[in-house]
Amino acid sequence: MKEYETVIGLEVHVELATKTKIFCSCSTEFGGAPNTHTCPVCTGMPGSLPVLNKKVVEYAIAVGLATNCEITRNGKFDRKNYFYPDNPQNYQISQLYLPICRNGHVDIETEKGKKSIGIHEIHMEEDAGKLIHDDWMDCSLVDFNRSGVPLIEIVSEPDMRSADEVIAYLEKLRMVIQYLGASDCKLQEGSMRADVNLSVREVGSEKFGTRTEMKNLNSFRAISRAIEGERNRQIDLLESGEPVIQETRRWDDNKEYSYAMRSKEDAQDYRYFPEPDLVPVVISEEWLESIRAQQPEFRDAKMERYRQEYGIPDYDIEILTEYKKMADLFEETIALGKKPKEVSNWLMVETMRLLKENNQTPQDLTFSPEHLAGVITLVEEGKINRNTAKEVFEEVFYHDVDPVSYVEEKGLGMVSDDGELRSVIEEIVKNNPQSVEDYHNGKKKAVGFLVGQTMKAMKGKADPAKVNVILQEFLG
Repeated sequence: MKEYETVIGLEVHVELATKTKIFCSCSTEFGGAPNTHTCPVCTGMPGSLPVLNKKVVEYAIAVGLATNCEITRNGKFDRKNYFYPDNPQNYQISQLYLPICRNGHVDIETEKGKKSIGIHEIHMEEDAGKLIHDDWMDCSLVDFNRSGVPLIEIVSEPDMRSADEVIAYLEKLRMVIQYLGASDCKLQEGSMRADVNLSVREVGSEKFGTRTEMKNLNSFRAISRAIEGERNRQIDLLESGEPVIQETRRWDDNKEYSYAMRSKEDAQDYRYFPEPDLVPVVISEEWLESIRAQQPEFRDAKMERYRQEYGIPDYDIEILTEYKKMADLFEETIALGKKPKEVSNWLMVETMRLLKENNQTPQDLTFSPEHLAGVITLVEEGKINRNTAKEVFEEVFYHDVDPVSYVEEKGLGMVSDDGELRSVIEEIVKNNPQSVEDYHNGKKKAVGFLVGQTMKAMKGKADPAKVNVILQEFLG
């Protein structure tokens, strides 16, 4: 039986984190009412003229530098002509001939080891609008809020051979772009989208097979399943003697199958020509160096520094540095005088638990390092116990409350009067003779029950360690 190799390249579209669109001053904020973030430029009105957003160029260059690309010093924009209902101008302003970045690479690591994935180019372009299909009315409506939102398209070389390599590549890109602050890269909101170009060929063959392009992929899980499904579909065709047709396909993750959308277009089908309404993009040496100087400390360097400076386990370091938001929170809390491992514990355990419960990522964190430090200080000073601290931290997580004020308002501070605590413990011991007898008969777990009863009576406002010590005194 023949053995087949999968050949994969990706076209990754990333919405940039600018406040305004690429060629006009309309807001890029996600989630506005339909057609409220629009103007004559981004709705393609006759006579309107585009003006390039400088921040778009800077973000594109920053991503290019971070992915080891050559920066095109003298570039331009081109018109890509096609008709589609959500494309108001009947063309898209993009870059074909002189993309902003070229010939880069990112290094990935999978279970099979390290590998370098080539980046053919990165180009800037404008996004189209969005079609909303209304089954009840049997019609489609157009929302132009997304029209003109700035994109970079990252086009890889066909260097990937498996879904694992594809996911590792996408995770590396997402991490780099998030560290730069160039995009939040939320697949579920469409700010990062990947089209998969896939073909198969017999193992040992140098010639590429016929490729298809799959769209509608909005999660890493969907991408993995789509790759496996399309690989098997193409192999089945070849095994039965049928040709693979070059086409664009739509992946249905619920049915785990892809459907043909249209034949795959080539560049000549779009009738590209230089965009006449925009001047060339000239990148001076001074501008390039200023962007290079603002590049952040990326994850690999940060991980090594954490090992040297903080002495925390590698597992902690991997979790803390996966998202820049989490790493910043960690470092800023330490800068307030908190111990690295204690800060790490709160982020690794309670923070990650609450993120998981709310189906969020560290990108969604809103609480301040000052308030996290405040919770840790309250525990360190013995003003609240750890169980109460978890309750307080939940309020910090959800509402970024001042933990000191919250403890005071809710009366959650620990009782510091040993006399009151001894009185309660004495009553607990008196009312639970069976547990006392069990303890004296060698059942040491009985003391745990008595501690629990004491904490209940104190409404959680006691130090369990102190309760244990006083109990031992009473129990002899």
